[in-house]
Amino acid sequence: MSRLTLLGEDPELFPPLEAALHEPEGLIAVGGDLGEARLLAAYRQGIFPWFEEPDPILWWSPDPRAVIFPSELHLSRSLRKRLRQTPFRISADTAFKSVMAGCAAQRPESTGTWIGRGMHRAYTGLHHAGYAHSVEAWKGDLLVGGLYGVAIGRVFFGESMFALAPDASKIAFAHLAVQLREWNYALIDCQQDTAHMQRFGSRRIARGEFRDILAINTVLPGVPTPWHIQRGADDEAWAIR
Repeated sequence: MSRLTLLGEDPELFPPLEAALHEPEGLIAVGGDLGEARLLAAYRQGIFPWFEEPDPILWWSPDPRAVIFPSELHLSRSLRKRLRQTPFRISADTAFKSVMAGCAAQRPESTGTWIGRGMHRAYTGLHHAGYAHSVEAWKGDLLVGGLYGVAIGRVFFGESMFALAPDASKIAFAHLAVQLREWNYALIDCQQDTAHMQRFGSRRIARGEFRDILAINTVLPGVPTPWHIQRGADDEAWAIR
């Protein structure tokens, strides 16, 4: 039987991915901290934190892994129609803390991790360091949706999204995904396989394949910060399949 690894002081030292438990699926380590060095090392190795405060920090690497290859991005006909209607103003890296707060708010349908104060501090730190990014959907001056995640090299690790208006998070994600494709990003990590991401063309790949993709693409130069969403909803990008 596999034993769960208790992390020590070395922020870059994680167990091999093959050591992850099968029940619960993907749990690989416990403890440590949410410092910048440990978080970046975890993401580069295909591991992410997922826990509820004040419980100990839990680290995960599920197999298989749900991902979206930007070249395989799918936009439904109904979503493309909404995109052309430009119902929201889309921005990036202008309201990171507010996006995190929106994602952390309790939602009856939510099954994701509760984002506590420690996570807020940690990812805000990553944002200031140029690694964590947000995409915002605005209705006038009101933030009505968005998402945030971590970018290392040419891989974007999605964390969470929220919507206070119909389609707000979907439209924010569509803008981001098309932009990442233009920036030649290799992968969008969805972490978990959900119906929401399946609509955008997500598929599951083996953990080993995921690790190999990260090894190649997280060492590539990233896009300078702050990010800017360059495409408009009247662009031909919305004509993709």
